Amino acid sequence: MTTKYYVGNVSEFTPGSKKIIEAGGKSIGVYQVDGQYYAIRNLCPHQGAPLCAGMTSSYVTSNGPGHFEFEKEGEIVRCPWHQWEFHLKTGCMIVDLKMRTMTYDVTVEKYDITVDEDQIYVHM
Repeated sequence: MTTKYYVGNVSEFTPGSKKIIEAGGKSIGVYQVDGQYYAIRNLCPHQGAPLCAGMTSSYVTSNGPGHFEFEKEGEIVRCPWHQWEFHLKTGCMIVDLKMRTMTYDVTVEKYDITVDEDQIYVHM
């Protein structure tokens, strides 16, 4: 059984915006990307930084020197302490999709979001 937590109204979110809420005793970052809403735990698994305080950006790829492309616009959140990057849609760490390093279990919790009569809720 899940509990839903009020986040705010749709009108409070502009494209690319975020809001940090407390839900179920946890800090959660709620993001709006291209009209969709995503929620991740506001805790970097590396050393406990407030992950959602970091900037959001694009994923940059390159097929050679001097050439680069921006992908996943506004979908990457970067930890403010050590720049570890996570994909908002999946919660996966960008450079290690297995979400593990030798020493740390690397996970970011992802929560379901619903919009009901222009009110946004996180389900936990």
